[in-house]
Amino acid sequence: MALMLFLAVLLSVVLVSDCTSRPSDCSDIYNSGETDSGIYSIYPAGDDPVWVYCHMINKKWTVIQRRMDGSVNFYRRWNQYKRGFGNVESEYWLGLENMYQLTRNRKYMLRVDLEDFEGRKGFAQYSSFSVDPESDGYKLQVSGFKNGGAGDSLSGHNDMKFTTFDKDQDIEDGANCAKSYLGAFWYSACHGTNPNGVYLWGEDDTHYAIGDVWSTWKNYAVGMKSISMKIRRVS
Repeated sequence: MALMLFLAVLLSVVLVSDCTSRPSDCSDIYNSGETDSGIYSIYPAGDDPVWVYCHMINKKWTVIQRRMDGSVNFYRRWNQYKRGFGNVESEYWLGLENMYQLTRNRKYMLRVDLEDFEGRKGFAQYSSFSVDPESDGYKLQVSGFKNGGAGDSLSGHNDMKFTTFDKDQDIEDGANCAKSYLGAFWYSACHGTNPNGVYLWGEDDTHYAIGDVWSTWKNYAVGMKSISMKIRRVS
């Protein structure tokens, strides 16, 4: 009986330890001693693991969106944007539900890194970033812009619900911004940036503003070679 009691207590300690040691984001992974950038599993909701790219240079960033080579189709349905998709080794979207779970109880900042096809780079940083629950349309909350040379193309999307081609939650009258600009985002009426738009491989003004553009840096005709959105926990 004593042995059985001891084993039960030991098992409970192991389970509790395993639960509490699960990293919720890349900050936890960094603090555990893993300081190299790369692919890791995190637990935004505390249950199932989610694979994510951790950018450990210049502090501990959890990458929530990344475009780099046009290998993944980002013109997708609501359910795919909700749960996440893509290849964590290259292009992917972490998922709206994961973003909500990450940001609902802790404060995060956002950095958007951009590179054009000539090798020029810029960034925009925001001191506050969060995503509201699905019941509120996964509404975006972003503020505190700091210019890294790219200008501010995102603040105009603050307080907007997320729109896909099969779920219209933007404020554009008589049109679905995702359908009009072949992407999915926190559109208003319609966008200052379209990071999930068509991968244009540079400049193409054949169809207005459909690319993965950041308008305050390169206008609406120039698609980015790479664009990544990453968040970091604020102490």
